[in-house]
Amino acid sequence: MTSSGPPSSGALTAAAKKTPLHAVHAELGARFTDFAGWSMPVRYTSELAEHRAVRTAAGIFDLSHMGEIEVSGPEAARALDHALVNEPSKTAVGRARYSMLVHETGGVLDDLVVYRLAETEYLIVANAGNAQIVCSTLRDRIDGYAATIRDASSDWALIAVQGPRSAAIVGGATEADLALLKYYGITPMRLADQDVLLARTGYTGEDGFEIYCRAEAAPSIWQAISSIGASHGLLPCGLACRDTLRLEAGMPLYGQEITIRTTPFDAGQGRVVVFGKPGGFVGEQALLAHRAAGPARVLVGLTTTGQRAPRHGYAVLDPDTGETVGEVTSGALSPALGYPIAMAYLAADRQEPGTKVLVDIRGSRVDATVVPLPFYHR
Repeated sequence: MTSSGPPSSGALTAAAKKTPLHAVHAELGARFTDFAGWSMPVRYTSELAEHRAVRTAAGIFDLSHMGEIEVSGPEAARALDHALVNEPSKTAVGRARYSMLVHETGGVLDDLVVYRLAETEYLIVANAGNAQIVCSTLRDRIDGYAATIRDASSDWALIAVQGPRSAAIVGGATEADLALLKYYGITPMRLADQDVLLARTGYTGEDGFEIYCRAEAAPSIWQAISSIGASHGLLPCGLACRDTLRLEAGMPLYGQEITIRTTPFDAGQGRVVVFGKPGGFVGEQALLAHRAAGPARVLVGLTTTGQRAPRHGYAVLDPDTGETVGEVTSGALSPALGYPIAMAYLAADRQEPGTKVLVDIRGSRVDATVVPLPFYHR
């Protein structure tokens, strides 16, 4: 759910914010990029090595650029039911749900993870580039409810550990039984001698954990996890491999697969929308109309021939007429699969797996085939 396109190395702006782990990354030799206004590690060694570490062992990521918004109060659940497309009121304490904040027109303002920490307390995690608009919009929408909202992003750091060895690594830093923490669960615990919130979530297609901690505790937690992980093949990982990991897993990215111009139904995320809630929700009427009409375009997976990968914005063409029938949203040469993959919006009548199309890759028309998402299953 990261808030802009795949990162590339580039000059940092003077105003780029630094996470609490910036000095740690610099010491590790990270190459930085300006990402959503933050100075973030794009890679440490090679994105291929980092990608493979997550698929075969584990990787550790700094995600402290994400936004954390706290909503609490006697009517926090009702307020969020009104503000978001699903029903946070139905989420059990200690659990999380993927959700979306939509405009009155049904377009997506951001996709979110909503954690219920207590009966009247929620933690909402927003994409870095959207945190301010999410907080502002939620503040407007919960006005009139007995609930308060606070942008707590500066209080929190976020460290993710992802991969098949992640449970063994994180488990080595706590006495808690991680087997009790189910997917999309969250719990307070003591980890690496620090008080944290530990969630079993992620954005890579692998089992993994996200560690929410106070900003000042982040360096010691990173070092403790890295020390434990050394014998397990853990590598520090940047945003470049995070993008190819989530693409293989078929996970949408805000700013590419999801934008203000797309609805949850366009992006194949209609399952998160709950109609008929008491009092309704902002954007409900627009989404009802969209569901009834059916999407004119749908998000699909594509594989292509050769080694040249489709990229964001490339046109998808009818193989017989050359007519434009869609557009690539994300693409890369898949490190796990060994061939190019992409996600694209195509006209609704082209969504059947096996459908043949062409992708215009810098003037060359390359054969492509519609395939089911995700590309990779662990």
